Amino acid sequence: MKKRHSSLDGFIPRRAGEKLGDLHSQNDQDGIARGLESRVLHNEESQAVRQLGDVNSDRVIGSGNSDIDESLRLIDETKEPTKKLSRRQRRKLEGRVKRPKSLARRIIKWLFILLLLVGIGVGGYLGYKVLNASGSILQGNILNILANNPLKQDANGRSNFLVVGTSEDDPGHAGAALTDSILIISVDQTNKNAYVFNVPRDLYVQYGMACFSGYAGKINEYFSCSNDGTTAQDEQDRLTKTQKFIGDILGIDIQYGIHADHTVIKQAVDAVGGVDVNIEGSNGAPGILDRNFDWRCNYKCYYVKYDNGIQHLDGTHALFLSMARGDVAPTYGLANSNFDREKNQQKILIAFKEKAMTTGVLTDLGAVTKLIDALGDNLRTNIQTDEIKTLMDVANTIKAEDVHTLTFVDSDNQLMTTGMINGSSVVMPKAGTYEYGDIRDYLGKSMSSNPLIRESAPIAVFNGTDTAGLGQTEADKLTSDGYNVTYVGNAPAGDYGAIEIYHIGSDNSATASALAKKYGVTLKTTTPPISVTGDTKFVIIIGSSVANN
Repeated sequence: MKKRHSSLDGFIPRRAGEKLGDLHSQNDQDGIARGLESRVLHNEESQAVRQLGDVNSDRVIGSGNSDIDESLRLIDETKEPTKKLSRRQRRKLEGRVKRPKSLARRIIKWLFILLLLVGIGVGGYLGYKVLNASGSILQGNILNILANNPLKQDANGRSNFLVVGTSEDDPGHAGAALTDSILIISVDQTNKNAYVFNVPRDLYVQYGMACFSGYAGKINEYFSCSNDGTTAQDEQDRLTKTQKFIGDILGIDIQYGIHADHTVIKQAVDAVGGVDVNIEGSNGAPGILDRNFDWRCNYKCYYVKYDNGIQHLDGTHALFLSMARGDVAPTYGLANSNFDREKNQQKILIAFKEKAMTTGVLTDLGAVTKLIDALGDNLRTNIQTDEIKTLMDVANTIKAEDVHTLTFVDSDNQLMTTGMINGSSVVMPKAGTYEYGDIRDYLGKSMSSNPLIRESAPIAVFNGTDTAGLGQTEADKLTSDGYNVTYVGNAPAGDYGAIEIYHIGSDNSATASALAKKYGVTLKTTTPPISVTGDTKFVIIIGSSVANN
């Protein structure tokens, strides 16, 4: 039997004498030669060219650069090809992978992010409200609101604000364009004090132009009469003109103007959580009652009915108290009509200032937002943006005891009274119609930065020498220094070797201290040797030593 050659995977065992690359027979080689168009082989790594079937003598099994050797080496390689790993994979291989965050920590993280986003949103909203309201309320570039420029001042170092209130925001209100309230606020930003007083809305004045009542009438007509335009510039013109008009009547320099609607009182008081006001019925009344506003609830409620003492008022009740003057029966505690109303307006203003400046209110987002809304919608001023920070600082540092109220109808110093002109009830100076001299002197003394002027203690000067006119000369010097010299005369014959000063009473300490320093003497508290009128507080006798100087 003929021996058969086995095969494995298509390979036939090599015959004896054959070499790798030889063909099995010449016939096979010829067949291949006939079946191939080209037998040229190219090596990718070199430019060497050879014919198919040629022996490659320079590459033999076992050599270091053999293709088969390299293939066998790769087959024996047990490791997978190296892949580029991510940072997380490398940390995992190195055993440094952090433990997953707990659910609680993830919740806290996202809660913090949520609160941060809410805070940014609320801050942006509040910032928008402030910028929007400030642009309506204040004058100048809103970017200057963080500046701290000082307020404008008069000769006494005071900054004076005129506040006029109208009821244009109250539909159906008769005379809505009239200034129901006229208030002056005078602040000293250096000495941290303030004076507040009302100008009676029925004060009879001369307009200097034709108004609704002619060339003369109640002062509450002037604001709307001075300019009836509707633009923002018209509003500023009204404020400026009214400042000067009222300032000239009172003898004071008013630097700023503020126009407020009724809504300001209601919304602003509500924004700070209400105010506490001390109710005091006039003429010994047990409280205050005014039913003029109760038609709003069909007379089933009381908008103005309080016992004497501290009462907490919300915005609505504060508004109606500021308007109450007892002109509709039944009523009590408002016998002085407009004068009582003005006192209550001052109390509400001061109470609001104290409440608004408390830390709790200023940190309450809801209260601040409501307050900004109220001011932005219903308040117009000519205050500059770069002055508002100073104004707020001054308001915050003035203590309640340093806020003084002034009145023109005090029983000891009555400067105004009521009367009838052309069939209408009006307010006029007690000295006579259009006679404002006493009122100007009173305000000048009250708000002066000079304590001598504020005390205005009556001084009598006597000449105790033989030199004629010496007493008058000294009195003129004292007057120029701010002292209130009310009498000049000659002293009885006597030996007055030096200046003698007698202090009558124990008050007027500023004047007493100033006189003692000016003349270098100790004031006497004994009865002076000269009779004087009952209101005299100091007696000065000029002696011979002064005449010889």
